[in-house]
Amino acid sequence: MMNATAAFSDAAAIQPAQRAALYLRVSTGRQAESDLSIPDQRRQIESYCLSRGWDVAEVFVEPGNTATDDRRPAFQAMIDAAMEKPPAFSVIVVHSFSRFFRDQFQFEFYIRKLSKNGVRLISITQDLGDDPMSVMMRQIMTLFDEYQSKENGKHTLRAMNENARQGFWNGARAPIGYRVVEAERRGAKIKKKLEIDPIHAETVRRIYRMALNGIDNNGPMGLKSIATWLNENGVRTRDGGRWGIASVHLLLTRTTYIGEHRFNTRDHKTRSPKPEAEHSVMEVPPIITRAEWEAVQRSLKARSPKIMPPRAVGGSILLTGICFCACCGGAMTLRSGTSSMGREYRYYTCSTKARQGKTGCPGITVPMDKLDTAVAEHLESRLLDATRLEEMMDALLERRDEWVGQRRQHVADLERRATEAEAKLKRLYEAIENGVVDMGDSSLKGRIAELTAIRDQARGDAERAVSHIEKIGPAITVESLRAFAMAARRKLRRDDGSFARDYLRAIAQRVEVVSKSEVRILGKRSELLRTLTAASGVEAAVLGVRGFEPKWRARQESNLRPQD
Repeated sequence: MMNATAAFSDAAAIQPAQRAALYLRVSTGRQAESDLSIPDQRRQIESYCLSRGWDVAEVFVEPGNTATDDRRPAFQAMIDAAMEKPPAFSVIVVHSFSRFFRDQFQFEFYIRKLSKNGVRLISITQDLGDDPMSVMMRQIMTLFDEYQSKENGKHTLRAMNENARQGFWNGARAPIGYRVVEAERRGAKIKKKLEIDPIHAETVRRIYRMALNGIDNNGPMGLKSIATWLNENGVRTRDGGRWGIASVHLLLTRTTYIGEHRFNTRDHKTRSPKPEAEHSVMEVPPIITRAEWEAVQRSLKARSPKIMPPRAVGGSILLTGICFCACCGGAMTLRSGTSSMGREYRYYTCSTKARQGKTGCPGITVPMDKLDTAVAEHLESRLLDATRLEEMMDALLERRDEWVGQRRQHVADLERRATEAEAKLKRLYEAIENGVVDMGDSSLKGRIAELTAIRDQARGDAERAVSHIEKIGPAITVESLRAFAMAARRKLRRDDGSFARDYLRAIAQRVEVVSKSEVRILGKRSELLRTLTAASGVEAAVLGVRGFEPKWRARQESNLRPQD
């Protein structure tokens, strides 16, 4: 009996000490940099392990990550190590359960996952056992941790919304075209705002011009075409990367560029959009006009596959996507047939009638070439008339001087930015010559490259902005307006006699076939002015006309054209 007891004592004496992993976490990066929480957590947990004779196998530090989810690098590394066979440690020690998780459901999920591999979770401030009463107490504690986290988040979000409404920046990276600057100090807090970055703001304006008028006013460009042109011509993103369709779309749809930066637009966990009523609008300096932004939105909507089928955007049929039956409102689709002589005929036919017969709609069928010619010739002869255009250009002329003044101020900002960079480079070179700066400094080369890039880009953008101002040319007279109308008519008709779809669609957004002798053509005045301006080489950014009603037709009969 005594020998058996002695053997048992020897076996117990040689059992290895438990190996423990320490998990230390704070919620924000600012706490990780300046707070004493992590060092204090480590000191207390190490003392706890030492008092129990446990060896510290690994330490996992989470500097600035919330515990409401498991998207934490150090946390995932710890779980991976704990799930090895055999595990690298047998116990995970935390200061409190809230350091491990602030979500009760996921807390219990990981507790069960760890226990299946023989790993326990210990809190030094909430020391509980494994009996049913302790398990219940732990679940209540974690439930309160989750509640407290959600309450804190609610109060923080309310404060950030109010901060945005007052015009202050809440953090994160500024949108391209802006930079973050200090606005004021309130005690120890530094309030920041956004201001226009002259360097990248010109890139934003260029992309909007391309979406409205294309390169050299050759017609509006789509997202893919814009991204391709930017990449092929060496225009890079702020980080020096390449443009993609998503980044161009985000830039063209962001209300920040018209002076309304929206905060709290998506749920931070699910990324699902929030109702517009929950958004907070922060006032910022606008880079483009509201009229330009709204025109781009209409263009994007018209090109969207959800609104307009791809064949209507890129197909060869002149009126596809804009021709409708006046009787039922259905689209006029293309039908073809062959005569007994083998000649092919093409017609626009009411789609409702084609599907359902005359019971669905008594719509009509019109020869394609006759309708195309009638619509295009009417626009050429009746709409593009110098007298009517002179009335429509009044709003454009009023905004001309204002736009030129804004652009000249922009050129001055760019030139000042280039001069400042040049002066800094000169002082830096003088410091190198005088031995004040060490040539072996690793940051020196990067600083010189940065200043050189700022100077060169500012000079280039200033030269392009000046060339845009010069394109405005002299004031529009009656003679120039006639030349303007002739240029627009030429762009509507190609050399082979066919019609340019993009220009026709920019002038007329809807063609309604009433009968074989009556067609109604509708269009928006703002789109007409933009097209006419682009056709004459005038900068599209001059346009500040917001027009939805009335339509561009001055009299109803001017839109009606009998068929031959």
